[in-house]
Amino acid sequence: MTTSTQESFLRAFHAASPAVTADAFGDARAADGRSSYEILCDRVAESGRVLDLGCGDGLLLELLARTEGRRLAGVDLSPEAVALARRRPGLGGATVLVGRAQDLPFADDSFDACVSHMALMLMGDVEQVIAEVARVLTPGATLACVIGGGAVGGEAYDLFLGLLRAAIKDAPAAQRVPALGDRRTRSREGLDGLLGPAGFTPVDWETVAIDLSGRPEQVWAALSGVYDVGPLDPRTVTSLRETFLARAEALALALAMPDGLVPCGMKVHVVTARLR
Repeated sequence: MTTSTQESFLRAFHAASPAVTADAFGDARAADGRSSYEILCDRVAESGRVLDLGCGDGLLLELLARTEGRRLAGVDLSPEAVALARRRPGLGGATVLVGRAQDLPFADDSFDACVSHMALMLMGDVEQVIAEVARVLTPGATLACVIGGGAVGGEAYDLFLGLLRAAIKDAPAAQRVPALGDRRTRSREGLDGLLGPAGFTPVDWETVAIDLSGRPEQVWAALSGVYDVGPLDPRTVTSLRETFLARAEALALALAMPDGLVPCGMKVHVVTARLR
């Protein structure tokens, strides 16, 4: 699958759903009460010039902007997501641009840190992405990323995944997501192999469970933002939603969960490396 094909799919998906990642993860929390966005912020707490790679609608940038005096920049493929980011009241002084990670529109040594939330793993030509990140970072700078890690437990996630797989199996090829990103970005060994030649230290790798539990409608809203749902026929999505909600409500009753909540969790990997 070519990078251009991947990027065309991502542009179309995020044109329709420019805030999808923030909607799914903005309110989800780890056991210590932090969101995955807040965990990234803490990884670059001492950095004054920060680039958000794949910044989406700007939620992470807005959190980073709470530290006064920071110089912030973001870049994303999606014009629609960038438009949302530029409207965030806390980002008046940030530079937020439409662009490709493989050709960053910034000078050498421009940043003390680069963060990326659920984005690096989607990018093609990843060696070029990493070369560009290394170019715009100063020596000693931090690269901190959140990478998806799949299910961690929770009956609602398993229910959704089973229903989604059945829907995809019955869907025509045109309604299936192209292969996205590079599998090496999803493992510690793969990332070390990519980052090391570009001058980065071995990665610090932490797996964090994220709680997405909520009422069935809330859980559906979070989980249905996955890329696999996007290309499906609207009738298929409606059927998937109705089946999920009915079974999730029955699950909440069977588990005697308070307020009709259903348990749902996934894991992410928080990856940090420094440029030598």
